[in-house]
Amino acid sequence: MLVKLTVNGAKVEADVAPDLRLFDFLRARGLKSVKCGCETTNCGLCTVWMDGVPVLSCAVPMGRAHGHSFTTLEALRDESAAFARCMAEEGAEQCGFCSPGLVMNVLALRRDHPDADDELIRRYLSGNLCRCSGYASQMRAIRRYLAEEATR
Repeated sequence: MLVKLTVNGAKVEADVAPDLRLFDFLRARGLKSVKCGCETTNCGLCTVWMDGVPVLSCAVPMGRAHGHSFTTLEALRDESAAFARCMAEEGAEQCGFCSPGLVMNVLALRRDHPDADDELIRRYLSGNLCRCSGYASQMRAIRRYLAEEATR
């Protein structure tokens, strides 16, 4: 099937199997921030934005991607720099494997709920699995990031 979509601002047209996962489509195009850690839609590592809304790319068949716009972390490097600094300063960056999906959700959280409280943060990030941390340092980094962005 022929699909037309936008990836990180660029128009893309491709002939694909309708059941090809968006995850595989993006990885084949060199977008390595999109990772797969579970193959069961449980880890959040493959999070991208579909028309600005966080989705799990492993759960989006290309048959449903037609006509939509997708954003990966590669397109948000400048926007994510401040959060990356907060992660490092709070000791939240361990192996880093889960970071791209976490960052995608935190950036969406800041955009949609810049004054989020801990309950909303936890709810927003409930699908992000980190096998290295106890999440406390990540929560500190998110709180710090939201507070710093609020003063800008």
